Amino acid sequence: MLDSENQTLKDILLNANACSAQNMKEAEEEFERTGKPLQQILVDFQILTENEILNYIAESLGTTVVDLSMLEVPKEVIDLIDADNVRMLGVVPIKADESTVTLAVRNPLNYQIADEMRFVLGKDVMIVLAEEKQIDAFIDKYYPVDINGVNDLLSEMDAMEGSDYAYANAEEDANKAPIIKFVDAVLYQAIRDKASDIHFEPFEHEFKIRYRIDGALYEMSPPPRSLAIPVISRVKILSGLNISERRKPQDGRIQLKIAGRPIDLRVSTLPTSHGESVVLRVLDRSVVNLDLDVLGINEDTLKKIREIIAMPNGIFIITGPTGSGKTTTLYSALKEINKVEDKILTAEDPVEYDLEGIVQLPINDAIGMTFGRALRAFLRQDPDIIMLGETRDIETAEMAVQASLTGHLVFTTLHTNDAAGAVTRLIDMGVQPFLITASLIAILGQRLLRRICPHCRTAFVPTDDDLKLLGLQRKDIGENKFYYGKGCPTCNNTGYKGRKAITELLCMSSRISSLILDSAPAVVIRDKARELGMTTMREDGIRAILNGETTMEEVLKYTESI
Repeated sequence: MLDSENQTLKDILLNANACSAQNMKEAEEEFERTGKPLQQILVDFQILTENEILNYIAESLGTTVVDLSMLEVPKEVIDLIDADNVRMLGVVPIKADESTVTLAVRNPLNYQIADEMRFVLGKDVMIVLAEEKQIDAFIDKYYPVDINGVNDLLSEMDAMEGSDYAYANAEEDANKAPIIKFVDAVLYQAIRDKASDIHFEPFEHEFKIRYRIDGALYEMSPPPRSLAIPVISRVKILSGLNISERRKPQDGRIQLKIAGRPIDLRVSTLPTSHGESVVLRVLDRSVVNLDLDVLGINEDTLKKIREIIAMPNGIFIITGPTGSGKTTTLYSALKEINKVEDKILTAEDPVEYDLEGIVQLPINDAIGMTFGRALRAFLRQDPDIIMLGETRDIETAEMAVQASLTGHLVFTTLHTNDAAGAVTRLIDMGVQPFLITASLIAILGQRLLRRICPHCRTAFVPTDDDLKLLGLQRKDIGENKFYYGKGCPTCNNTGYKGRKAITELLCMSSRISSLILDSAPAVVIRDKARELGMTTMREDGIRAILNGETTMEEVLKYTESI
């Protein structure tokens, strides 16, 4: 179901005959699948341009669309609204007089924003519209985030020397304006750069803050070591954690609204010899598109996956290390098969994204709510499809087998290096080989590789040594070239932008079943699967290199041990 803003946009466009009812229905279905804003979906589907949509909204609201790139706004107008409100609400002031401030807004159909700004400014406000990229550029120009200038922020604070003094005043220090501004700036910058994780790491003589973007960690200029305690205390306050408890790990959650969109941050603290290390996992639905078609899986494998998830019963395992995109693939599969006639239950640790129409249970080992116990409870809830975030032990594995043998389709994950390794992992847990062959449908092994930035992608001819590293000969690649990213402002000079999956899909067959019943080692099962047509992750990676999607360094890094 559309939220109020998207519903209003739908009504505006249909009343103006801007698009057909069928086009709007397709856009709504995409919204239900992905959670992306309706306006973005209409633009992505090329049903309407952003400018056309803005003009229809402006006409409905009795306002205008402005070109921010042509404006020079006086400092006294910019100073009317502080940077925090600008970023959190997605508003920018462009003109003001004694009674009225004119604001360009990112979400013009969120009427609460106008009310809130009237209260903040103490004046009437006039709302105008502008393209989102222009608003972002305006904010970057007039309200830059100067994370590296943290020392200027902290000039208002007394220097904090010595950990005893700092711990004694941790809560008071954490609520001082410079610390609040600094933490807000770090979070905003991470979310703007589409980071998946934020790491706050205290060491003996320095305090590091690092972002994980597209799977790689990048370090910002380190703030003073004395800031570790108040900054980490500020994060703990935001996430509802006990700031006086520094001996045990803690888990919490921060919910923010940035530019009108909700952002979840999962917080984990870990006591170390030099203070608490804190990691924030950024969960932003507008960044993660839960759609099998956008994961970068090759077409042949994707077709087989769709056949597998349409089966009435059996076990489908996705395997790979932490951070390889297993949960995203599972979520995308569940969203694709989520129908009103099927009951879907999931057990997750933790629940990362809320899926409409799917019953999701968070695992909590502290109170005894384990995967095994959750699965036993699920079977009394009349499910059709079950998703287990991870199979960790023999109890969960055997329950999953029993569920599949009694007519349920079960999705789960394992931590192994490749698809064949999942079989030997189950046997090592204690699952009988005959139960594996009776219940297992297929195993998908996957990794996430960084995509080459399309703006600075550059071709080159690989050397013989390059080809040797990949196990190739010159004749294997023909006239194909390899590519790399030179680095540009779009990708922060990294040469990479976004990620794609490389996969290998091991489907069960009579020959594979025979090997499993004989307790054959993983390498034998893997070789037989290749003989039967399985494309390995290394081979899928080489295909991605030749397609200009990723680099040989990425493929070698993530498939070296496979």
